[in-house]
Amino acid sequence: MTAAAEQDMAGDEQVLTSLSDHVLTVTLNRPERLNAFTAQMAADLIAAFDRADADDEVRAVVVTGAGRAYCAGADLAGGGSTFDYEKRTAPRPVDADADRDGGGLVALRIFESTKPVIGAINGPAVGVGATMTLPMDVRLASTTARIGFVFARRGIVPEAASSWFLPRVVGISRALEWATTGRVFDADEALAGGLVRSLHAPEELLPAAYALAREIAENSAPVSVALARQMMWRMLGADHPMEAHRVDSRAMIERGRSADALEGVGAFLEKRPATFPERVSTDMPGFYPWWPRRPWAPVADRRDERDG
Repeated sequence: MTAAAEQDMAGDEQVLTSLSDHVLTVTLNRPERLNAFTAQMAADLIAAFDRADADDEVRAVVVTGAGRAYCAGADLAGGGSTFDYEKRTAPRPVDADADRDGGGLVALRIFESTKPVIGAINGPAVGVGATMTLPMDVRLASTTARIGFVFARRGIVPEAASSWFLPRVVGISRALEWATTGRVFDADEALAGGLVRSLHAPEELLPAAYALAREIAENSAPVSVALARQMMWRMLGADHPMEAHRVDSRAMIERGRSADALEGVGAFLEKRPATFPERVSTDMPGFYPWWPRRPWAPVADRRDERDG
């Protein structure tokens, strides 16, 4: 992408992207099928996040759905064999192993993002339509949204790494209630359960998501945001706060002597907006990424070339 707004407008595109005011909008685009999830949509979403990470003009990402739904789950056009991996002929995302679910590939790619991700759940979000939102940093929902982790009612299990994400987002008891009953619940229950941050009238959902995205884009140092995002997500799996202390300390040392810190403090003292000079593409600290490489990780977490 370039600094100019990019938009994929071809009629057969399953994911559209547009960039404005440093906010990238990613839109699931199968409205005639309630944005039902396909292997092509998975590949397109991964590609969209790859482009977002590569473009310093993108400082926040908003994900939503075209039409009246967010995502109605997996496209069930294949009938009873929809979830039979041995019978699949649909294309897989690049570098995907045959025995990895497509929703999981998308969830892991979002997890790896260096840009904050805001989900704007504009309507029904069921199955993978719900689980793909879990690694997003903030979820807002329309009052018309209905959400369901319906896997047990289809004879399958929660996917997209949701057995890791969902209990961390809403707690183990609520996660198991939703996963074992498989029921579809309304936006009020999603809010009460901590799955979404706020509810909005349909026409107010995207403006609210953009307002939050712009608050990040206009006021925060992109490198600091990228680090903070990964620090918090990664520490959910830490077994002792000492792990966080070590990473926090390294990050504070690196960022404390950065041009961004000089600008941030100077702008505060001079009572003016900060203009942060450092960029995610070139100025991440030398210790980043600090976590061990995982062979099954998305491309963004494969560091063989960088490690030498």
